[in-house]
Order: sequence, then structure tokens, then C-alpha cells
Amino acid sequence: MSSTQQKVDHSVDVDADYETVFDLVADVARWPQFRLSSVHAEVLHSNEKGDLVQHWSLVGDSAVRTWRTVRRTDRPGHRITFADLDVDPPATKIRAEWVFTELAPHRTRIELSHVIEAPSDADADLGPLLDRIDLESKEQLDTLRDTAERRAELDDLVVSFTDSLFVAGSIEDAYDYLYRADLWPERIPHVVGLALTEDVSNIQFFDMDTQGPDGSTHSVRSVRICLPSNLIVYKQISLPPMLDAHTGHWRFTETREGVIAESRHTSTIKRSALSLLGGASTIDEARRFLRRLLSGHSMINLRLAKTFAEERAGF
Repeated sequence: MSSTQQKVDHSVDVDADYETVFDLVADVARWPQFRLSSVHAEVLHSNEKGDLVQHWSLVGDSAVRTWRTVRRTDRPGHRITFADLDVDPPATKIRAEWVFTELAPHRTRIELSHVIEAPSDADADLGPLLDRIDLESKEQLDTLRDTAERRAELDDLVVSFTDSLFVAGSIEDAYDYLYRADLWPERIPHVVGLALTEDVSNIQFFDMDTQGPDGSTHSVRSVRICLPSNLIVYKQISLPPMLDAHTGHWRFTETREGVIAESRHTSTIKRSALSLLGGASTIDEARRFLRRLLSGHSMINLRLAKTFAEERAGF
């Protein structure tokens, strides 16, 4: 059967140097913090042919799409290419290419092109796919421009840290305690309500109400990608009023002695809402308050998971 190709092109000029822009595209692990639709991305393995990357992306506010791509980065050639391995019909191949052109020392043109291949009789059916690619490309470029141009400001506003502890129990039990978010209201003191759905195995959406140290209650909606029994990645998709973004994970690493359980938070402070972070009047005050609050909650959760796993192990 003969095939046909459709090409979709987009571009944007960014007031940032080439290295900054290139690094933002190449570092797929950072995409969820700045791209609204991106939930998680990780490099599964690398070889001389490129990197195998798996992406998880929001569809609306209640579904997730996942797919794998082969990525090749060419820093000297100022380009990054992606070839999708999982393609929705009627398309049979989708390739994307990022090209970066230095216009001036601190100005870069970004060109993003997609080539979609499909059977020649499928032209009429490609409309929804082409519309999605067009919408996602515009969102990617707008987000990339904003992130690159605000790099210095975001260095101040983004708070990222990890907390960890040792668990003398099984990795499965430690993981399960934090996987079972539906039980958090009866297990975790600061969680006062939670409604969870898991229509697709290991992809969870939940609406959670938490109580702060001052007695105030905040409601957030989150999506979680659960990779038993090693990793639970989350992203808040409706946020408390003091944050512009909040992502993180629970990671479980088996050692010869037991398990290292780790919590990671990456939060972007909303500059216009500093006072909501413990009455802060400066960025540094807001950062300290947020770190203390989130770290406190994380350590409570980790200690509870530790107790659960160790009691089941007989300790």
C-alpha cells in the first residue's frame, strides 16, 4: 500500500542563549515542571543509536497517554530528533525534529517540525492527529520560550529537594503503603479527605484535601504514575493558590540491608502569593517556609511507610 506524508512546522524566537534552550529540550525529566500536559518522562536506556524515552502526558484532566520515542541529540549540529515507536492509527510513523539557530549571543530561533506518515487513503482521517500535534507544538514552544526567558527568575522560585530514610522491611510493603492513597485519610494525619480513581492500572487521579499547620485546608487534584515497586511519580494538576507548579516522586531502592525510601518535591512558588507561605515577604522566607512544610509532610509519610513495612517484617 502506498503512503503519504504530512509535515507540520512551528517556530519561535527566544531571548535566551542556545545552550539554555537546547538543555531545556534535552532534559526530558524536567518537562513536567514547566509543561502543563507533561506528567513524567524518563530515559529507559541509551546506546550509540540514541536514547529510548518513555513519555506520559495528560489528556484532559482525567486520562494519560503514554508512548516511547527514540531520541538522538546532536549538540554540535544544533538539533534533537525524536522518532515515535508507539503511533496512533491511521499514522504509521511520526518523526519530530528540533533545530536551534543562534540569532545573537542571547537570542535563539527554535524550529519544531513533525513528519507524519500514513497510508495514502487515510488523509481524511489524519485531521484529529494533526490538530493535536499543532496544539501540542504551540504549547511546547510557548512554554519553552517562557521557561528559557525566565531562567534567572525561576532559579529563585523553584524549590527542589529530597528526603529519605532507611526501611528494614520489604520494598513491596513500603511501596504499597504510599501506593494506597485511598487509605491516606485514615493513615496520614494532615490528609482530611481523598477521592481516588484508577481506571487504568497504575495510573491514579485523586482529589485531596490537606490541613496546614494553621488549620487552613487546601484542595488539590493530582495524577500519579505508579511503577511497582520502585517509583510513584506525581503531578498536581490543580494547585493551591501559592504555587504555579508542583511535581515529585516516591522512590524505593532495594539494598542488601533493606530499602531506601525517598521523597522528592519540586515546586514553583507563585511570586504574587508570597504572603500565603507563612506570611513571607521575601523569596527566601517563602522558600524556607515551603521546604519546612513539604519536608515535614514527606517525613511523616515516610516514617509511617517505614513503620508499616517493618511491622509486617516482624520488627
